[in-house]
Amino acid sequence: MSGYFTRTLTKIAAGAAVVLAVALPAAPAAADESPDARPDVPVGTWLAARTQPAVQLTSFTYTGTVAVPTSSINENAFNALTQQAVVAVQNGKISSDERSIAKWLFQRIAADVDAYLVESTPERTVEAEVGGMCTGWWVTPDGYMVTGAHCVQVGDKELNQLFAQQALAKFNEQDAKEIIKGLQGIEADEEMVKLAQQIYVTFNSTHMRLRDLKQSLSVLQSLPGGGVDKTAKAVPAELVSVGESYPGKDFALLKVNGQQNLPTVPLGEDADVRTGDTLYISGFPGLVTNTPFFSLESKLEPALTEGPYNAKRTTQTGVPYIQTQAPSYHGNSGGPVFSKDGKVVGMLIAGTVSEGGEASESESFVLPVSIIKEKLGEKNIKAAQATTTTRYNEALNDYFRNYFEDALPKFREVQALFPNHPYVAKYISESQTAISAGKDESPKPVLLWVLIGAGVVVVLVLALVLFRVLGKRRRSRPAVSYGPAPQAPAYNAVPSPPWPQHQLPAAPGHHGQGANGYQHGPGAQPQYGSGPQYGPPPTPQPQQPQQPPHDPYGQHGSYGQQGSYGQSGPQAQPGPYGQAGPYGEPTRNVRYGQFAPPPDGRQQ
Repeated sequence: MSGYFTRTLTKIAAGAAVVLAVALPAAPAAADESPDARPDVPVGTWLAARTQPAVQLTSFTYTGTVAVPTSSINENAFNALTQQAVVAVQNGKISSDERSIAKWLFQRIAADVDAYLVESTPERTVEAEVGGMCTGWWVTPDGYMVTGAHCVQVGDKELNQLFAQQALAKFNEQDAKEIIKGLQGIEADEEMVKLAQQIYVTFNSTHMRLRDLKQSLSVLQSLPGGGVDKTAKAVPAELVSVGESYPGKDFALLKVNGQQNLPTVPLGEDADVRTGDTLYISGFPGLVTNTPFFSLESKLEPALTEGPYNAKRTTQTGVPYIQTQAPSYHGNSGGPVFSKDGKVVGMLIAGTVSEGGEASESESFVLPVSIIKEKLGEKNIKAAQATTTTRYNEALNDYFRNYFEDALPKFREVQALFPNHPYVAKYISESQTAISAGKDESPKPVLLWVLIGAGVVVVLVLALVLFRVLGKRRRSRPAVSYGPAPQAPAYNAVPSPPWPQHQLPAAPGHHGQGANGYQHGPGAQPQYGSGPQYGPPPTPQPQQPQQPPHDPYGQHGSYGQQGSYGQSGPQAQPGPYGQAGPYGEPTRNVRYGQFAPPPDGRQQ
């Protein structure tokens, strides 16, 4: 018996392997592209999603005490100007009414303020704070950030202008009212008020002094969800290195301490792009961050613009710059510029503006990435990428391919690595929603298909072993005799008499056979087709062709000519075990068709 089972299992396993190869659906092939290859989505969509977490709003702030002297009239100069006004009236150059004469005087003073106004006492002071916003981007996971030099420091002249605009408005307004009040009996119109204010804007800004000046740099990190709230504070940054402002090597390196697993963007090469290629600029335009119409949260999401690479330029001092038509605005300065492959090829530095202060397209200038690498090398800083960015980019690619089940654990890993990630929570929520809606198209892993196939093999082996064992036992079971069948008289037959019958001697030459060939003898019964048949005579069955002896261990499906164990189908002819047996057993039909895994809602 043990030899029987050994040989049977060997043959069944071989047959099951054929079944698995034929019936098991092929597992999806691995994607031809690498995991980092761009999915079938627009370049801008893909770039924005990948780079936004690493692009941050930066700010610089100056605080100090603004001191402004009180002004007084230079009487000698003013008296001389008054005589000139009298002559002008006499010559008919100005009208003789007092308002016209006052306007003429204000115009002359505004044209040369220091000739008619002098410093006096008391000195007036006010605490003031000025600053600006730019764009920066993480280059290492531990907090090194790249931005523009002009985004972290300001020249003296420009700094005075900023403080003058911020701190002197109140003084200018007060001084203008004083000079107009001195025009007794003359009602000032709008033109006179503007002239008076212009006089003191010029004087106060020229004679303003800054004391106790302090500078601070910070990064406005987004909170989870992509924005900030009113209680969020800027994270202080340290100035590590700074170059020369445009048209020099306009580069600055910041360090924010206590950071880890920050999202970053990779550096490319100057040769990655050339004239005619499309460039992509990410940053925070001032027309959004400085306007009151947008929510505070939405101001912390970078804007992406694009345009062609127009030409490569070089300044008179030999600094290379790229001219591009990608639009840029105040606040975009310091923002990374990308190739279509998602690598940084430069940093936005400057753009021309019209007389009205509007940015001019086709005149944005980009510092090439080679200069950025040069400046990083001077501080022994090497661009790096944390697992945060690797997993996030992989998850985004799965997300854009509708592989939501594959993307979800990667997004969650990113959230665990960097809980303050500004966008990952949104993608987790959207992935869960897509899965619930049945939109997931993630390919099943090969291991899953192997496990399914192994399960099918086990089921088939067990079923076939049981089938053969039962068949063997049934064939070897001895026949059971139930004795002669009771006889019933045929229709119109004469019943036998109740007394015993004497057996007649056999006729010569018949040797114990009765008339009509019916055998008689002790205990013999007349044969009428194995017993009486009530009703119509049985339909004669076609005689089965004699089959040659078969070897049950060397043939698959030899029982009842069922066919091979992986190919049974409608054409197979049932054998003796597929028909009702002599004891009225029901038909046994065991089918081994092709295996198909349960539907999963996807069409391969």
